[in-house]
Parts: sequence; C-alpha cells; structure tokens
Amino acid sequence: MFVQFVYAQDTTVSKNDQYVKALELRVAKIIAPLNIEKKRKLGKVHHIITSQYQVLNTIHSNRDGKIKELKLAHTASADDLKLLVAGVESAAGNQVAKIHSTFLRDLGRHLSVTQVDAVKDGMTYNVANITYKGYQDMLPSLTDGQKTKIWNWLAEAREIAMDAETSEKKHWWFGKYKGRINNYLSAEGFDMKKESEAWQKRIKLASQKNATK
Repeated sequence: MFVQFVYAQDTTVSKNDQYVKALELRVAKIIAPLNIEKKRKLGKVHHIITSQYQVLNTIHSNRDGKIKELKLAHTASADDLKLLVAGVESAAGNQVAKIHSTFLRDLGRHLSVTQVDAVKDGMTYNVANITYKGYQDMLPSLTDGQKTKIWNWLAEAREIAMDAETSEKKHWWFGKYKGRINNYLSAEGFDMKKESEAWQKRIKLASQKNATK
C-alpha cells in the first residue's frame, strides 16, 4: 500500500479498510495546518489530496505487480529482464509526472502558494524544512548563495519524495540529495565530518544546560 501505518491486528477489518482509515488520518493531518475555514473549499482540497494518494497507490501497485510477473516468468535473460523492468518503471514514472502536474494545478485553484508548499511539506513529513534548519544550525557561516543552493536541492527532493510510495522511499530521496549537498559543501571548503561533530557537541551542551535549569 502507498500509505504505510501500523495497526493492531483485527481480522474483521480488511486491508482496504485499513488503507482507507490510514489515508483519512494522513490527509486530515496534512490539511489541518492550512486553516481553511470554508467547508466547501476544505472538502475540495481534501478530495484533491485523497485522490492523489489513491492514484499514486494504483500506479505504484500496478508497477510492482508487473515487475513481479516479469521476474516470476523466467522467460528473459538477466539483461533482457533489466530492460523490461526499466520499461515498466519508466512508464510508471511518466504516469506519476503527469498526475503530479495536475495535482499541483488543482491545488493551486484553491490554495495560495504558501499553502501548496505546506501540503508538499505535509506529504513529506516536513523533512525539507527540518533539514534546511539543520544545515543552518550546523554551519552558521553559510552565505546567502550557499543557503539558496541548499534549499533549492531540498525543494527538488521534496518534489520527488511527495510522489514516493512509502515513508522509507520518501526519506531515501532526501538522503540522496543530502549526499549531493554535502559534496557541494565539502567543495566549498567545509569539513563536514568535523562540522557535524562540533554541531552534535553544541546540541548536547545546550541540552545539558536546559536540564539544569
């Protein structure tokens, strides 16, 4: 399933019911910070986000099913299988790209740019903002240009991650872009290992000070 949550075992509840329940909770959590007062507008936004998750789930499930069938068939060589799998993944990627654009367009009809960004953050656990703040805390000497470059990469990661099928895959995308950011900062002259260790010491010291107050 696209949205993965853990529920207590209940044989009376189908997997589909669990998915619907999990999705409803997820969407409600995303919408809450938007402070939409008009019920009709709230309903439309809720429907747009819910539909996006449902369509993404269908695309990813169909992709995984086709890949599984290809691997079970054993009718192609290893190289040919890779090509077939790549073709399935590419087709799914094209579908995701198409509905991504439509999703943002539909949201933009009802929400401000700031609210649309809030939806993106909600769909990706606010990792972009948390990570951006972390870099600024760790490296207080960052220039405005360096900050802009870091944020642009994190925003790009968020754009991809919001379409990913699981929370693990969403975080994987941010991890990939953090690697790119760290390489960039190293090229800019920062010793990332040393800076990270110093930052952790500052965090620990601040925590100890707060504990003694």
